[in-house]
Amino acid sequence: MDARNCFSNLEAWPSESKTLLFLFPREEFFLSGPLSGLNSDLSPLFSSQHALLWKTLDIFTIIGDLVNIHKNHLIFTKLFSFTPSFTGFSNRPKSLKILLNPQSHKKEATQVYYEKVEPLLKIAGIKTDVTITEYEGHALSLLKECELQGFDGVVCVGGDGSASEVAHALLLRAQKNAGLETDSILTPVGAQLPLGVIPAGSTNVLAHSLHGVSHVVTATLHIIMGHIQPVDVCTFSTTGKFLRFGFSAMFGFGGRALAVAENHRWMSPNQRKDFAIMKALAKLKPEECEISFLPFNSSQDLEERRAQGYPKSDCNDQWQMIQGQFLNVSIMAIPCQCSVAPRGLAPNTRLNNGSMALITARNTSRPEFIKHLKRYASIKNQFNFPFVDTYTVEEVKVRPRSNSSGPHPEEDHGPCETASGNCFPWNVDGDLMEVASEVHVRVHPRLINLYGRSMEEMNDSKVTCSCL
Repeated sequence: MDARNCFSNLEAWPSESKTLLFLFPREEFFLSGPLSGLNSDLSPLFSSQHALLWKTLDIFTIIGDLVNIHKNHLIFTKLFSFTPSFTGFSNRPKSLKILLNPQSHKKEATQVYYEKVEPLLKIAGIKTDVTITEYEGHALSLLKECELQGFDGVVCVGGDGSASEVAHALLLRAQKNAGLETDSILTPVGAQLPLGVIPAGSTNVLAHSLHGVSHVVTATLHIIMGHIQPVDVCTFSTTGKFLRFGFSAMFGFGGRALAVAENHRWMSPNQRKDFAIMKALAKLKPEECEISFLPFNSSQDLEERRAQGYPKSDCNDQWQMIQGQFLNVSIMAIPCQCSVAPRGLAPNTRLNNGSMALITARNTSRPEFIKHLKRYASIKNQFNFPFVDTYTVEEVKVRPRSNSSGPHPEEDHGPCETASGNCFPWNVDGDLMEVASEVHVRVHPRLINLYGRSMEEMNDSKVTCSCL
């Protein structure tokens, strides 16, 4: 049967010829590899910077034709047999705990999992145990107590907030299992199970930073193949008390915009996000802050002292301080890529280089600040403004000072009242964290393993396929 014309009338196929069709949405793939011997009509789908398709084909023994594009799908036909083959994937999971947040984004996570993810996991022979979370913090409370001994990994289906909650829970569990006091964590131990992130949120920063795209099937295939990527994680603490684990944070404009959004959850996700940004810009005000930071030092001596368990502050005492009025402060251990910031909010940061990006936007006019924000969506340098400064750091302390230009309790995105004073809003991985005093952020190298491959690793790897 001619591969070019075989889909003109599927119902006319003889039953023995349509034994199995394996459908992959073409927009869900990283594609790469030589085009030798393939249908030339497929050439626009392939580029040298992507590497996942050929690894995917290594899983399956394909007998038949690589068929042309039909109805926006790349379709593999197998006229005789379809045999999963996992040679070379020694780290692949055999059993996974799935945590599904049905409220993510447009409440599409359940459909995403059962229509796109579960079928692939079944084909790969991976056993799953699915829990649908019922409220914010459910995954955290569940992972504190549930038995995980029989699982090879944990998978979160949801947005950045859900993924961050599960990562936080896995790391808290690791500290408890190691007998560490969680009220004050200076040198945390790593999570014991890898985390898979199936993007089903509005921005999907973590998945995008990990894979280069926020596609569901791409993320699922990395899990199936057992690709492991160590990732740096931050700890957030205040006045000696541990608050949480996280990958990134924003204070000032970023925190206030999230606080507005949280007060308008009755809106649709896109409406809520746009409304929050517009309102935060309309009431744009600087925070009087004192910011202390420890510059990143990658010397061999420092690495050796870290390996011996020394706290970072004992390895390098060259703290620096800046102070003044700031519109926004960003602290990020990952690039924080997403559709509205394709280069990333911190494009010079990597997933596991042991450092964080500290980006400060000092007080300026509203139009200039908006220009800075708009640059994130382009290929231009978003930091090329006189009021924007960037630093590569290991630790940061942000100490806000209440004043007349600061937050006002009567505003719905302002701070809350506590016995100790005002609470200032922070955006930590898309979750609202309200803190009344100084926040101390430390980065901890390679603290958690995520299922995936960094873009640098995928581009550098020499991928071959022997199944076509």
